[in-house]
Order: sequence, then structure tokens, then C-alpha cells
Amino acid sequence: MKLHISVPSPYARKCRIVAREKGLPVEEVRVDPYASDPVLLAANPIAQVPALELDDGPPLFDSPLICEWLDVRGSGPRLLPAEGPERWRVRRLEVLAAAGLEMGVKRLLELRRPETERSPSWLNRWTGNMVRVLDALEADPGLAPGLPLDMGRITAGVLATWTGFRHPDLDWSVGRPRLTALQVELEARPSFADTRPDAA
Repeated sequence: MKLHISVPSPYARKCRIVAREKGLPVEEVRVDPYASDPVLLAANPIAQVPALELDDGPPLFDSPLICEWLDVRGSGPRLLPAEGPERWRVRRLEVLAAAGLEMGVKRLLELRRPETERSPSWLNRWTGNMVRVLDALEADPGLAPGLPLDMGRITAGVLATWTGFRHPDLDWSVGRPRLTALQVELEARPSFADTRPDAA
């Protein structure tokens, strides 16, 4: 299997973490999603990372789909429960953290526009949404210490680190001790330490 990645991408990082946690041998191929790399386009027609080339099937793209595919096939406890109330609890936390990533990416792209072309109203909207997501995560019972690793906690940890990496002006950890503790706990795991967004 080949996973097309960009190291700073939080979506690719989530898949890389899950592959490591599940003990799956995945070859990582670094690509530039903004260069319309034909190799990436063959795996994902919209040239976004991550994209997973399978040994025996069509490629998969979109991080929740890739992560669930890896989770089902890897070893160890399921990171996304197969059914019941626990599945919906974990899934809700995952979707909440993923919404924060979506808002953060939109904010980042807006900030990368020339200053004269930026929209203050959109920047305020994306920033406000990010802050509300971070506050909602802080209050979520799924972030309580001592819980087993799951897809929601992974996504929340990825969001926290990526926010500090791409949006240091937001000071995401201030006033959010539970989210901060989770981020510190997760970044100590080999799967997280090996996939940091600021790695060369």
C-alpha cells in the first residue's frame, strides 16, 4: 500500500498515526498537492492528500474513509467502535475535531492571500468557529484522562498540534487544560512523535 502525504497536512497525519497504531506496513509517498502531481492525480482526481493506493482495489481518499479502512484491517483494539453508543460517541468527537481542522484550513488559505485580497469577515468567521470548536472539545467527556485511544481523541490531538503549528496567534492551549493534557499525552506516543507536522 502507498499513502500519498504532505508532512504538514493534519489529514495525512491522522492516517499516518492510525497506520502506525494498527501495525500496518504503509509506504509513505511525499507529494506536493498544489503541483497537480500526476501520481497523486491518479490516486485522487482533486489532488488532495491523503490518498491511499491499495494492492487490490481502487484508491481511497478522504481521511475518515482511509482511517476506517486501516482500522478494520489492522491489529489491536478498534479505534472506531463497530457499533452501538460508543461508535456514535467516538464518531461525534472525531467529527467535531475535524470541523476545527476544516475551519483552520480555511483560515490558513485566507491568510495566504495577498493582504489586499483578504476578507476580514471570512477571517473572523473561520477564527470564531475554530475557537468554538476548541472550547467544545475542552468540555467534551471524550477528552477525560485515562480513556483508551480512539479516533476522536486522535483527531482532537492532531487538531491541537496543527493549530499551534499553523495558527500560533490563537494560543489554543490557554484556558483549555484538558485539551492541553491530551495533546501532551498523545504527542509522547511513538505514532505521534514520528509524524509531527514540522518534521523535515
